[in-house]
Amino acid sequence: MAARFDTYVITDWSAASQPKTGRDSIWICRLDRAGETLANPPTRAAAQALLTDILAAAVASGERVLLGFDFPFGYPAGFAARLDLAGVPWRAVWDEIAALLHDRDDNRNDRFLVAAELNRRISGAAFPFWGCPAALVGAHLQMRHHRGHVDGELRERRLIDDIMTGAQPCWKLLGVGSVGGQALTGIPVVRSLRDNPRWADCAQVWPFETGLSLPARARIVFAEVWPSWWDWKPTRDPGEISDRAQVRHVARFFAECDRAGGLAALFAGAPELAAAQRRIIEREEAWTLGVTGPKRAPRILRAGTAERAPPPVPAGASGVAAKPG
Repeated sequence: MAARFDTYVITDWSAASQPKTGRDSIWICRLDRAGETLANPPTRAAAQALLTDILAAAVASGERVLLGFDFPFGYPAGFAARLDLAGVPWRAVWDEIAALLHDRDDNRNDRFLVAAELNRRISGAAFPFWGCPAALVGAHLQMRHHRGHVDGELRERRLIDDIMTGAQPCWKLLGVGSVGGQALTGIPVVRSLRDNPRWADCAQVWPFETGLSLPARARIVFAEVWPSWWDWKPTRDPGEISDRAQVRHVARFFAECDRAGGLAALFAGAPELAAAQRRIIEREEAWTLGVTGPKRAPRILRAGTAERAPPPVPAGASGVAAKPG
């Protein structure tokens, strides 16, 4: 069976406020017919430039690219509505974050101020985002969890987060396993790459623009991934930085699944998602590519949204602890 993609690019993102390489920084693995290439750009601007070059080269040669980023592409349902944003929820949120965030070429950024402003607009208090340095504590952002998620309010977790053991909520901006800062700094980059006029007409964001299925015609597909979901440790080289090993492993995993004809199942999400859940995922919350069900006894996904939890993930995928953000 012919592979659906020619190039697989997996990116481990970082919300660092200064140039950084090595552990807990940006790592990019590109896997194509020529082999495997790894990069560790010190800034998000350098990473975006590199990814732009990769996509430009692929488009010029007629290749099809799967590009994964390890941060949430969406927020719990209702986020756009609470901000009074018009239009399709996921895109309205992406546009709003991109308009608010200032991210300099040297990695200095105002993500905590953006989170505080979003909190002010949503609740007039320090909800729903939380986690910041002590110097930035204020009326609309606190260091510690606000414990404010109650019935009728924004949920703490997305549907996919209820399934993934160890996944942290996207509202968490600082601390072990936090992904909130990565999302705020990463979403504008994915938005910019997706909208690049050189390939905008052949690029799609999964599952927002494709549904929970393998895109049939898009030449560039952007997807949310979570490298810690996969059992990457057996493939780690001695002394290798974990972030580097993870992006290598996931790129190889998707390539192997593609060659074996198993990639479509990874794009389908959990098979037993209810229709209402699928609509939430495809319009607002997103999903993590390759997650087809929980690894161990699942939580109840969400009251009133499904009769049963999704089935277990296929054998061979085992969990590891979340890495620091």
